[in-house]
Amino acid sequence: MTNPLLEPWDTPFGLPPYDRIEDEHWMPAAEAVLAEAREAVEAIAANPEAPTFANTIAALEMSDEGLGRVLGAFYAMAGADSSPARQALQRDFAPMLSAHMSWVIGNRALFERIDRLWQSRETLNLGPEEARVLMLTRRRFVRAGAELEGAQAERMAEIRARLSVLGTQFSQNLLADESDWTMPLSPEDLADLPAGLRSAAKAAGGETGPVVTLSRSLVVPFLQYSPNRALRRQAFEAWTARGMKGGETDNRAIAAETLKLREERAKLLGHDDYASWKLETEMAGTPEAVRELLHAVWSPARAAANADAAIYEDMLHADGHEGPLEPWDWRYYAEARRKAEHEIDDGTLKPYLQLDRMIEAAFSVAHRLFGIEAREIEAPVYHPDARAFEITRGGAHLAVFVGDWFARPSKRSGAWCTTMRDQHRMGGRDVRPLVLNVCNFAKPDAGEPALLSFDDARTLFHEFGHALHQMLSDVTYESISGTSVARDFVELPSQLFEHWLEVPEVLREFATHAETGEPMPEALMEKMLAAANFDQGFATVEQASSAIVDLEFHCGPAPADPMQRQAEVLEQIGMPRAIVMRHATPHFAHVFSGDGYAAGYYSYLWSEMMDADAFEAFREAGDPFDPGTAQKLETHVLSRGGSEEAGLLYERFRGTTPTVAALLKGRGLAA
Repeated sequence: MTNPLLEPWDTPFGLPPYDRIEDEHWMPAAEAVLAEAREAVEAIAANPEAPTFANTIAALEMSDEGLGRVLGAFYAMAGADSSPARQALQRDFAPMLSAHMSWVIGNRALFERIDRLWQSRETLNLGPEEARVLMLTRRRFVRAGAELEGAQAERMAEIRARLSVLGTQFSQNLLADESDWTMPLSPEDLADLPAGLRSAAKAAGGETGPVVTLSRSLVVPFLQYSPNRALRRQAFEAWTARGMKGGETDNRAIAAETLKLREERAKLLGHDDYASWKLETEMAGTPEAVRELLHAVWSPARAAANADAAIYEDMLHADGHEGPLEPWDWRYYAEARRKAEHEIDDGTLKPYLQLDRMIEAAFSVAHRLFGIEAREIEAPVYHPDARAFEITRGGAHLAVFVGDWFARPSKRSGAWCTTMRDQHRMGGRDVRPLVLNVCNFAKPDAGEPALLSFDDARTLFHEFGHALHQMLSDVTYESISGTSVARDFVELPSQLFEHWLEVPEVLREFATHAETGEPMPEALMEKMLAAANFDQGFATVEQASSAIVDLEFHCGPAPADPMQRQAEVLEQIGMPRAIVMRHATPHFAHVFSGDGYAAGYYSYLWSEMMDADAFEAFREAGDPFDPGTAQKLETHVLSRGGSEEAGLLYERFRGTTPTVAALLKGRGLAA
């Protein structure tokens, strides 16, 4: 069988040939590139010559290039356009890839070569980047268990394999729960909703009629605007029940087993608990440092939320409802209050926040800061909604950017940035990245413009900030390229880029009305920006509570019943009764679909300490587009990937590392 994945990719800029790939091509291609990677590693390990950086570390960096090419293409598609066949492939790939990793880590001859280089590193005359890659490579092997032997090494391989299977199951269960539920809406139910929400509900239901789905871009606006309290409750309870509805898609047992295995893995590696092991290599360093941050944020956020809750409960009673304020009431009354106090609502704002114009705005800001240009191109993509752009600077090709912005049942929830190929210069080549942004915005009726809430537009800018981190990367080795940085540093570029959405001159140019083309009135813009920190008590409580629960899950013994432990932690911190965690355990994909954010969900808040301070550098320069500050940002942060410790990179840009005060000030929670 001819397999396009194993042939040269004769496509624009080497994009995956999605127009020729069938689902049956993936497995044989994966088996072939896995075999190639194994042969390459065996050759490195068996090399009779003394180990050098070139014949061991650099060779290892290039050993799985084919594997990365094929699986980069697969996982980019599988998360955004799933199907039963692709889900089956994910389940099959998980143990295959885990077994390969265990074999590489357990290759004693290979690790001995790496360790010999490490022990003699002072005599190797390595450059800074090579020295960093050597250190990271050895550390990666050691932290994966390369120094374990016998039964301990075998058990580590078993744990790794099982965790990979559990993570895949967790995410697929969550997608199933999200895609299987809809709530039909009658004409009466639609009557009091904004026009944009009515249009999104109709588009989501298609021929079956308007519905609410569990896509955040649809269910959250419904909770904001529907005066029907019973329907709000129905939608909210379905949304928060994802992953815990019983049956085959229930994630509670998966979470419990995952936590237990993570604890065992950490103890095999000589640590008291998983959080101590995981945070060792992050900026925070220790669970105590994370706990200090989270509780510094929690107290003022909880106080603000409780004050707001009293106001909303009075509004609830004024509407003739008895009893306490409930979680399905909060967004409705918050939106009513925002409209009353700031004289704005999403129905007024959305016509000025067109998706296409916000994409243009993100490109324009990147051009003014970093000189890049974006040009839409015809290229093979995995779904008709995805759009490809060539990114250039000074006429030279820099990257390909793919944007996939609309929600659909085959796409997992949330928003993310990933790559199909990373930037690097290994083997004397100049390999440019293929970068993907995925969002879940409500798709409009055919012929209608896609309209965003301000939070949606912020998400678009956030993910494009990640994309810039990938596209502006300028390092030699792939393992330190782009976003290959400490987890609590990776959100800095994305959260920093959000600030330019609030720059008035950007809004004046790109926030134009979908029907009239007129720019957003100055008075409306001022009201929108004045309300940017509205309801931050709620937003911070739901985020910080998730981070606190995540941390406590991974500190000390793994809980036998994570749901019980979640409830205990929330009671201990005094969780307001009308707010729930942004990500409750059974649908906490950041933590349980993989271990990237495990014991690390705090990283959004840690990075936020820096992003507010980083944007202040532009304010101090007197220009949000100050060329010198932008050049420093690219030179010391965006281009350097993981080539140095994150704290050093930030200090080179800004001179010092900020404190939690910058975060609280940015959220309007400072005393």
